[in-house]
Amino acid sequence: MQVALDEARAAARRGEVPVGAVITAPDGGIVAQAGNRTRELSDPTAHAEILALRMACAARGSERLPGHALWVTLEPCPMCAAAIGFARIARLYYGASDPKSGGVAQPPRVFAHPQCHHAPEVYDGIAEAEASRLLRDFFAALRG
Repeated sequence: MQVALDEARAAARRGEVPVGAVITAPDGGIVAQAGNRTRELSDPTAHAEILALRMACAARGSERLPGHALWVTLEPCPMCAAAIGFARIARLYYGASDPKSGGVAQPPRVFAHPQCHHAPEVYDGIAEAEASRLLRDFFAALRG
């Protein structure tokens, strides 16, 4: 999770919402890592999770990542949760909950939906205090 937090800090320095993601292989090695780049790329889908999934799939030469884990600093939104399921990620670890935009523990609870093709094992609250602090500090600075 420390690498994901580093990616989140780098995103904040770029003026992006501080979210970072890392994908690890079944052996634990890092396959891909990314931070949010929605503003930089003018792309509403350029969330850290989506960028990391794209990189990992390219590195593996497959649209599926069975046995892989995704570490992300913030609860994935519904778009990212759906992509995680489609990629067949085995385990999802996330830090801060997102009551406003989350899609895992918050409605619509994508992985609990009957149309969900694959649900990873989910572990929440990983480095939650630090992930939450990064977000709080970022938005406090925006508000002045």
